[in-house]
Amino acid sequence: MDNKMKYNEIFKTIFNVDENQLNESFTFKEVEVWDSIAHLSLITELEDTFNVMFETEDILSFGSYKNGIRILEKYGVSFNI
Repeated sequence: MDNKMKYNEIFKTIFNVDENQLNESFTFKEVEVWDSIAHLSLITELEDTFNVMFETEDILSFGSYKNGIRILEKYGVSFNI
């Protein structure tokens, strides 16, 4: 499974959504179930899956599907987009 598939699977599991919903408009402001608990679950799962440790500023700015990819790339995770 490539990194994009892993990333999508995490979002699908945490937020209980279909993959076709994962796009630029998938943000904490637009997704009702993206609360603080879901956010921490997302961060934890991403750190475990990609073997990274996010800095506090990255955790706080991780507010969208798209931005998450940019943040992970900062930690050396590559995506074939």
